[in-house]
Amino acid sequence: MSFKTTGKVLQVLPELKGTSARGEWKKQDFIIETAEEQYPKKICFTLFNDKIGTLDKIKPNMDVEVSFNIESREYNEKWFSNINAFRVDVVSQNPNPNTSASANTNTGNYPPPPVQSSYSSDGDMGDKDDLPF
Repeated sequence: MSFKTTGKVLQVLPELKGTSARGEWKKQDFIIETAEEQYPKKICFTLFNDKIGTLDKIKPNMDVEVSFNIESREYNEKWFSNINAFRVDVVSQNPNPNTSASANTNTGNYPPPPVQSSYSSDGDMGDKDDLPF
């Protein structure tokens, strides 16, 4: 199972290297602050081995979309969890101002425009026979 979230990059941490029974490995962590919730969360993601090159184009304060998996494992009767990123995409922040509004299509990076409500500010819902839910 995989997940996606978007947010602003706060920090890209230094690359770490090591050797295990399976051979050499390297990993790099980065932290984003989510933009999806009322109360933003800070999340530390990890990239392993060949995926580290993804961070070459990522700088602090960039808006990104991260695809990731969550994995847990047991060691000495304690559980540890990792948030392993496998894809990091830069989210376009400024659409081209020279294009017209009709030519600008929703690419999935932005929420759809708000829908006009049929409710008036005085509580009148128009048609009295319709239920509000």
